[in-house]
Amino acid sequence: MKGKLNQVFTSFACGYGSLLMGFTNVWPSYTTELFKSELTPLSAPFSETHASLLGSLPSLGAMLGTAITGTLINSLGRKNGGIVLTLFNVIQFANDPNKPTGLMFELSWTIVELSSSPILILVARFLAGISGGGLLVMAPIFISEIADDSIRGALASSPLFLYCVGVLLSYIIGWFSTYHVIIWISLALSVTGVFLFLLSTESPIYYMRKQREEDARASIARYKGLSPASMGVIDELIRIKQQVVPAIELVSVTAEPDSKAEEAEKEKLNNDDDVHEPTQNVSTIKQLFTTPSSLRGFFTVLTVISMQVFMGIVPVQVYAKEVFRQTDPAKSDLYTVLFALTLCSGTLVTATVADKAGRRVLIIASSALVSLCMASLGYLLQSKSAPSWVTILVILIYCFAFMFGAGSVPYVLLAEVFVPEVQNFASMLIIEWVWFLNFFILIIFSYMTTLVGIHGVFYCFAAVALCNMAVSYIIVPETKGLSNSQIQDVFLKRKN
Repeated sequence: MKGKLNQVFTSFACGYGSLLMGFTNVWPSYTTELFKSELTPLSAPFSETHASLLGSLPSLGAMLGTAITGTLINSLGRKNGGIVLTLFNVIQFANDPNKPTGLMFELSWTIVELSSSPILILVARFLAGISGGGLLVMAPIFISEIADDSIRGALASSPLFLYCVGVLLSYIIGWFSTYHVIIWISLALSVTGVFLFLLSTESPIYYMRKQREEDARASIARYKGLSPASMGVIDELIRIKQQVVPAIELVSVTAEPDSKAEEAEKEKLNNDDDVHEPTQNVSTIKQLFTTPSSLRGFFTVLTVISMQVFMGIVPVQVYAKEVFRQTDPAKSDLYTVLFALTLCSGTLVTATVADKAGRRVLIIASSALVSLCMASLGYLLQSKSAPSWVTILVILIYCFAFMFGAGSVPYVLLAEVFVPEVQNFASMLIIEWVWFLNFFILIIFSYMTTLVGIHGVFYCFAAVALCNMAVSYIIVPETKGLSNSQIQDVFLKRKN
């Protein structure tokens, strides 16, 4: 039990960065109107272009954060890399236009707190995205390396759940607090993230790659809740060696040349290399794109994670308050909080049942329900044939349906389908693509609304959800309860 508690704590520390990103992403939902008004705290009101960039720039910054994370966590480790990324959200380069000109290091949202320039506000949004994007890549990597198979699905769901908690906190604080209080709360949340990583234990896989076997043994013992000398720890250490150390280095130099045990171990390692990932003298890129199991896993995750972006949750989330204000202005703040609660409940369902119901069935059922909700929402908005509370209820059902499967399970798959040799690189590529799609859909959302109407946009989301249901039925295998090696076998057999 103690070992699993340590796994849960580290997963929480990893997911906390997603909480910060959720808080940051929806900030424009209740700030844009203030910035555009004559009462703006800035030197001049926001233009429409500024308002569009306020919501989309964190996604663009996240693309840069995603690109640098693999190198960062491979050189510094998962724990220290997480600290640096969180500090990037805490420490920024700020210039206070209201005081004597000078350059200084300030805390995260200080650019927003001290600046009156719209441009500096947008720069701060971009920098916050760098941190959030990097932490989103790091989380599934770290969790996949420390989680037991029996609870991996639940732990892999934690970053998305905490993202939704960040959204909820942001909406609640935005409802009751003033502009400057919100910024100082954001500062406190960011500093807390640094301390969470300081209290975490480094990944044993990182230690083994750095040839720090005793540190790896201690890390395994902590995450398993066992003595470093126990057989459970030794077995796990051997398993990790087989994953990250070239096979030739695992042959005992003290054993007899004709030892049956040695020959059996050689044969096992050679078989593993043939079926899964070659580990010697092969680049990560080549391993990912030439090994059948890794290549199929990559395109499976890339497909379902891309389609979920175009099922509409990103623009609905960022502009939720504006949507609710148009539907029922008097209760828009209440509806945004209910919206965030619905997001949290959906991801909580995934964390609870993903290791029981399975990944595949959740994606399929979720996509079907999302398609139905989006089509209904499009019709209601087009025909205006129902009272406002019905429209809002359909939006909330849509959010729940999206989050319990199509919106969360792809991130569970991201944390479990890749072997350690390609996990970093594959995660970086996929998350990089997701952030680009998020930026793209936020940029085109207003133009699509003008072109085909808000109801037409929802019809498009419904069609994508229907496609995702069919595609997931065909290409997504069931991975619940399987070890990493067994998952590679599943993809290899499907390829064959």
